[in-house]
Amino acid sequence: MAKQNAIHLNLNVRGLAPSATLTINEKSQELIRQGKPVYRLGLGQSPFPVPERVVQALRDHAHVKDYLPVCGLWPLREAVASFNKRTQGIDTNPENVMIGPGSKELIFILQLVYYGDLLIPTPSWVSYSPQARIVGRHTYWVPTSGDNFWRMSPDQLDRICRTDPEKPRIAILNYPANPSGYTYPLDRLKEIAKVARKYKVILVSDEIYGLLHFKNQHVSVARYYPEGTIVSGGLSKWCGAGGWRLGTFSFPPNLDWLCKAMSVVASETYTSTSAPIQYAAITAFNGGEDIEDYLFHVRRILKALAKYMVDQMNGFNVRIPMSHGAFYLFPDFGYYREQLAGRGVHTSVELCTVLLEETGIAMLPGHEFGRDPSELTARLAFVDFDGEAALRAAMEDYRQQDIDDAFIRSKAPRLVEAMKRMAEWFMSR
Repeated sequence: MAKQNAIHLNLNVRGLAPSATLTINEKSQELIRQGKPVYRLGLGQSPFPVPERVVQALRDHAHVKDYLPVCGLWPLREAVASFNKRTQGIDTNPENVMIGPGSKELIFILQLVYYGDLLIPTPSWVSYSPQARIVGRHTYWVPTSGDNFWRMSPDQLDRICRTDPEKPRIAILNYPANPSGYTYPLDRLKEIAKVARKYKVILVSDEIYGLLHFKNQHVSVARYYPEGTIVSGGLSKWCGAGGWRLGTFSFPPNLDWLCKAMSVVASETYTSTSAPIQYAAITAFNGGEDIEDYLFHVRRILKALAKYMVDQMNGFNVRIPMSHGAFYLFPDFGYYREQLAGRGVHTSVELCTVLLEETGIAMLPGHEFGRDPSELTARLAFVDFDGEAALRAAMEDYRQQDIDDAFIRSKAPRLVEAMKRMAEWFMSR
């Protein structure tokens, strides 16, 4: 019966596996249930608590049960527009803001309603390409290299577009990036904007990690290509509210037709985003001194942890430059290729499988992010620590001093142990 049902699967879905990030989380949970030690460096979920004032706003509106407008609560759309202006200097009309149950869903609906190819750098977040496949769009992976911080090149983008200059396309920039944590310098953003304008490419600037830039210096490409950029954001990363499922799209006025087309699909699928969460999100996007203080210390902690992890890996010959934001690293373990091959490990999938089995360290293989399977890359999410305790210590005990190794050993012992086990495993090969 199962085989018969499989025959009727849509060809766009057949062969797709569940999201890699969710799968690694489930595998980790299963090993934990078996009593095995697991160091959860796979799922990219913020370890930090939602700011208390935002949580209180959710409590205050828990009784709200009505369906809200498809594109979102008007005061929330105003708050997002104000947020864009305050943080990026971008002028957004609240009418051009759309609220959805996670930016992931909004990106999917965009691909559904806009008939165009998807252009993404490799590596890129695990769900962009599968979404394109589900809706029957072609994905073009734009080549990148670790030497250039895995960034999309304006020349590569131009090379793809000029093969058919009139073809409709969507290009996604995500920075600070999942899976690498790297961002784009201003000159690169300006050049990408020029190419996008030349070929009328719609840019989706996925800025879900923008406020987690370690120096708080994130710059939206929408500043340089305002007429063709959709800014994607939400609460999941900077506000620690992944499970709340609230995402935002901010459109330029001339793409209002696209916003309306997406709202039609939304009205026939999810209807509207959870009402209490939308009310709470108003508080989050309006910000305030307490939320700025929260973000200041979150960035301090993440920057210190990133440096610690990078230093540790450099210490056992895994060369990786310091990241710029978020809570990811994308190391290349190619230094150990010969030794690993002697144990039958030739791909990033095999590497991550064996590493999980033998050390309990859960990471995602680079292949899941669009890299060649033979490349021994992996995404490491340094989030396996008590974010609430770390945040409290940073705000109180370490408010007037730098976060040091003593802080990391005390507040992130599982990351310390994971690095120790990883070093021992690789250096004993």
